[in-house]
Amino acid sequence: MPRSRYKSLVDGFAADIRSGRLSPGTRLPTHRQLAASEGLALVTASRVYAELEAMGLVSGETGRGTFVRETSLPPGHGIDQPDVIAGMLDLNYNYPSLPGQAELLRTALRQLALSGDLESLLRYQPHGGRLHERASVARHLSRSGLNVPAEQVLIVNGAQHGLSVVLMALLQPGDVIAVDALTYPGFKALALALHLELLPIPSTQSGPDLDALARLCRRRSVRAIYSMPTLHNPLGWVMSLEQRQHLVAIARAHDLHIIEDAAYAFLVHNPPTSLADLAPERTVYVSGFSKSVAAGLRVGFIVAPAEKVSVLERIIRVTAWNAPGVMTAITSAWLDDGTVTRLESQKRKDAQARQLIADEQLAGLHRIRHPSSYFVWLPLSEDARADQVVAALAREQVSVSTAQPFATSAHVPHAIRLALGSVGMTALREGLAKVKWVVQAHA
Repeated sequence: MPRSRYKSLVDGFAADIRSGRLSPGTRLPTHRQLAASEGLALVTASRVYAELEAMGLVSGETGRGTFVRETSLPPGHGIDQPDVIAGMLDLNYNYPSLPGQAELLRTALRQLALSGDLESLLRYQPHGGRLHERASVARHLSRSGLNVPAEQVLIVNGAQHGLSVVLMALLQPGDVIAVDALTYPGFKALALALHLELLPIPSTQSGPDLDALARLCRRRSVRAIYSMPTLHNPLGWVMSLEQRQHLVAIARAHDLHIIEDAAYAFLVHNPPTSLADLAPERTVYVSGFSKSVAAGLRVGFIVAPAEKVSVLERIIRVTAWNAPGVMTAITSAWLDDGTVTRLESQKRKDAQARQLIADEQLAGLHRIRHPSSYFVWLPLSEDARADQVVAALAREQVSVSTAQPFATSAHVPHAIRLALGSVGMTALREGLAKVKWVVQAHA
């Protein structure tokens, strides 16, 4: 087939989609139908659709066909955008805050200014943090059942930096990491940047399909597993103790590193034993204070096996040298005086109150969530398309995300994730009412 003919078909489809003659959600002819109607080889018809998909104009869905995409959405459907448009109700990001937190910071800055140790904060800090600050984190963790010496705690510039340090220290480009089929988008982006392969683990209603994980490990040379056992983002599950023990057994059988992400774990009261406690010899535990205290508090931490500490410290050195001295000093003081524990308790109650609003406003819609989480996963009906729902909500000044940023497999479910933690209660109630109205209109 002459290239001009092939290109003219691509250009014709593209023009029809961009002009609106082919509206979002339109099902295009199958590859075989296109080949027959245009007198093409099947491989050439497939190339036409592949190029349109690369242009972001269509999406191919296994078992359903090829559909025109909603082109008014920004890349990443909002989740990867740094700012929400002015006037838009943000149900996309979670940065939960409570009344009075600004005054807490004001008081902490005054106290820090009067301390005799202020000059030391102007100098470089030890790469893993000052030992007394690492001890503050260790004492805080002990209250939730994870007992580790301060020497095995490393302070970093937020949990995302912690994940970066772990991957750079423990893995090499091309290594394979097993991850949930739906997982934290920041980890996906990090793995892509570091040229790591993500191998999706199918999900069950209560957690990852661990039998499927074992099969993956027998087929592939998996080096690590990334897990959120306590309050999974975005599905909200909390793995049982039996599931955690099964995961640890698989990791030991196949000599896997376990990367345990505990960013939202504080929201679960009395969770099962952490993976780091079950398998301390191979688990690296990563968390921070962005959700429990404030998003601008770029202080996180890593708990690692003793023999991994030095290599992690080297990566901290080359990526950030050390954690921010002033913010770490404030965080350490808040850990010691009980402020962080108090905020965690208050935010558990706040998240529960927001879930009750979601139950009220989304009644009748299928939803997946934990009663103490700050997010809701909303699967859509079989005929609904997530990109159209998100675009319709954007026209109603409500920002949400599709499943695309969370998906690690070729199959991307038609679902949306709702973040509940970044708007006031009244605005949340009004925004969720719009979500229900739009979802039902597209069912």
